[in-house]
Amino acid sequence: MFPIRILYAALLAGTGLVVTGSAAAAPDWSKAASRTITVVYPGVSPIEWIRKGVDHSGARGMKQGETCVNCHEKEAVDFGQRMATGQKIEPEPIKGKVGSIPVKVEATHDGTNIYLRFTWKQPPGGGPKMDPDNDVKLAFMLDAGKVELAHLGGCWSSCHNDVRTMPGVKGDKTKYVKDGSLASGVFYDLIQWQSKSNKGRDGYIADKRVMEGGKGLVDAKGEKKGDTWTVTFTRKLSPNGEGDINLESGKSYNFGFAIHDDHTHGRFHHVSFGYKLGIDADGDLKVTKQ
Repeated sequence: MFPIRILYAALLAGTGLVVTGSAAAAPDWSKAASRTITVVYPGVSPIEWIRKGVDHSGARGMKQGETCVNCHEKEAVDFGQRMATGQKIEPEPIKGKVGSIPVKVEATHDGTNIYLRFTWKQPPGGGPKMDPDNDVKLAFMLDAGKVELAHLGGCWSSCHNDVRTMPGVKGDKTKYVKDGSLASGVFYDLIQWQSKSNKGRDGYIADKRVMEGGKGLVDAKGEKKGDTWTVTFTRKLSPNGEGDINLESGKSYNFGFAIHDDHTHGRFHHVSFGYKLGIDADGDLKVTKQ
């Protein structure tokens, strides 16, 4: 006779719901790749601003293939602080908001699933509760080399000056990518964890953001001990679902993540620069099998 949890998962398989809490064994984190990545407050810096040389001196470097992380990683703390305090490209600074958060990122795989763990200390809060339901959200995005500029700027290619929460925008347009479509493979694979439900959502960003349809997410859970958050994802390497990117051994993928801290939403998050996730391959975070 099949265990109840297996029968339940089978019944949900065709509903589009994300089934969390599966029996996937926890990895040996001592064998995982590890790197501290600083996420920064970006202010109003959509991709249009990034590419405009008059506003952003790094625009010329991007045209020559220079990545955002190579240019800004060492100055990330100062970079974020200037944005958060309104000294640069932030017309609505939030009192007390920190400009950056150092995050320990760990990753490994077992041939079937990839495991990602994010750990950081909770910064001081006190800002407006834009999202009253979730004090924290964490999302990561993957690109297989199809999204324009993703290899240089990570998830910045999905942030535009006409999306909701940008200054002066009255519409409700979500994040999107240029010429984005699932059929052409021009999309970001997107997985998000939310603190209220302590579960994940598996979607994508193409011509718009869609927060469902993926089949990759096995489990997403987080916990706060003292002032420290830990969020762990288990994702299939090759889910073959809508908006899923299959991760193959020997290949690298564009990777970035964001934290919505202190009940924020929209653009008021902290984001990483773009990094390379190498599956048994070279990358900023080399994910090896155990």
